[in-house]
Amino acid sequence: MRANYVLFYVLAVFFFLLAAVYAFWSWLDAGWDLHPEWVGTVGITLTGVLSVFLGFYVQRSHRAQGGELPEDRLDADIDDGDPELGFFSPWSWWPLVLAASAALAFLGLAVGVWIVFGAVALFLVAIVGWVYEYYRGYFAR
Repeated sequence: MRANYVLFYVLAVFFFLLAAVYAFWSWLDAGWDLHPEWVGTVGITLTGVLSVFLGFYVQRSHRAQGGELPEDRLDADIDDGDPELGFFSPWSWWPLVLAASAALAFLGLAVGVWIVFGAVALFLVAIVGWVYEYYRGYFAR
């Protein structure tokens, strides 16, 4: 994790230097009596500020956790950094039906609002089917 926040700080320095070079270069390109191009200069500077924010957050999180992460240790195994993510239905078709209802809803927003009503009905069927999938049928508990 130390490498992560050091990387963000290095990126911040890079973006601040790049913003200065960009401002000077656009000032030279526009001529000596005109102002530099402010949108790019401010955008690159704010990218550097965001890098500082992210580096600060990752550094504070690293200090607050009290120890090194498994990926920071050279003697760690793959299983050390593999948390339990939960249970997922490997043969479930309900997420596909749920995605189809979302696609229909966006199609309804683009083509005609009347399609959204069918998408909402399909969404309700899909979400109920997915939630109660293990309460009936072959995998019932």
